[in-house]
Amino acid sequence: MSERNYYRGYIFDLDGTIYLGEKVIPGAPKIIASLRQQGCRVIFLSNKPLQPRKIYAQKLTQLGIPTATDEVINSSLVLIRYLLREMPAATVFAIGETPLLDELAAAGISLSDTPEKIDVVVASFDRTFDYRKLNIGFQALRLGARFLATNADRACPIDRGEIPDAAAVIGALEGCSGRKVELVAGKPSSLIVETALERLGLQADDCLMIGDRLETDILMGKNAGMATALVFTGVTQQEDLPHSSIQPDYILESVADILNI
Repeated sequence: MSERNYYRGYIFDLDGTIYLGEKVIPGAPKIIASLRQQGCRVIFLSNKPLQPRKIYAQKLTQLGIPTATDEVINSSLVLIRYLLREMPAATVFAIGETPLLDELAAAGISLSDTPEKIDVVVASFDRTFDYRKLNIGFQALRLGARFLATNADRACPIDRGEIPDAAAVIGALEGCSGRKVELVAGKPSSLIVETALERLGLQADDCLMIGDRLETDILMGKNAGMATALVFTGVTQQEDLPHSSIQPDYILESVADILNI
């Protein structure tokens, strides 16, 4: 790959692209190091709101990819920025795990599980989801609360397959309330890509989006006007491509092949 073919910015998905579970994708650390050495700007996006950004940065660093917290953007950060900008006084009920609740509280957002006090219901990836949470969300939505989500991924790739993601929580709330989610903060939302470009200080056409999902990573990149590269180390596989209207600019076995573009 000649120097003139490098993009100024590279936006990487994490799960299924840079790592699977606790295992780094072979070649990923070397590729990231090479891009940085060429002066390219790199940022990482995750739809998972399960940990604060500093934890993802620490994980990447431990996997051989030195990363600062500001080089990671996740859906909880984007959601919090939206809430503080658009509804700073809102009281929120978040169906999510403790790290998301802690991040919301740390940002000064008021939380409640009393339906009559809730202005916004947030659906998120929640491995502790239960009937109590569903009923609180249901009652709040019936009373007119707004309906937002951190992300809408159907499944999360792990080392030995996939597990249900935030779409399961969204679907449960939509199914019982008859309401549709109004806004999704994470990919493929324009909100998260705008945050990424702001952090990079670049325009969309200066960047390459690399991810493993057609319906989030690739769709988001295309909607934003950036080049896209699909990898087959996560959710999407070769046989999925002919059946999708979403087509990447580049098709790669893994991130290890980026320098071959």
